[in-house]
Amino acid sequence: QVQLVESGGGLVQTGGSLRLSCAASGSIFSIADMGWYRQAPGKQRELVASITSGGTTDYADSMKGRFTISRDNAKNAVYLQMNSLKPEDTAVYYCNAYINFQVHAYWGKGTLVTVSS
Repeated sequence: QVQLVESGGGLVQTGGSLRLSCAASGSIFSIADMGWYRQAPGKQRELVASITSGGTTDYADSMKGRFTISRDNAKNAVYLQMNSLKPEDTAVYYCNAYINFQVHAYWGKGTLVTVSS
């Protein structure tokens, strides 16, 4: 059974940094796009960043220049380096991945990031 597990969330002050990690495990022979989403209290889940298997990245406008997505294909992992964090970045961050040519994406359970002012 394929699973995605996020880690690295926590409490950080405004202007600080955090690095999120997400590892896929199970019977995996192919991972296409991977990405990070977030959901703040009372808001819809939104895309933060995505990365293709070849390393092409895409970011939501509000994250450009502050967040960096990367992946390690050998480890079936995706990362999100978050710098210059703001209180409005407070949310549960989820990773997702398209694994083994499945039409639907697999999702992790999320990791909470709290940015204090």
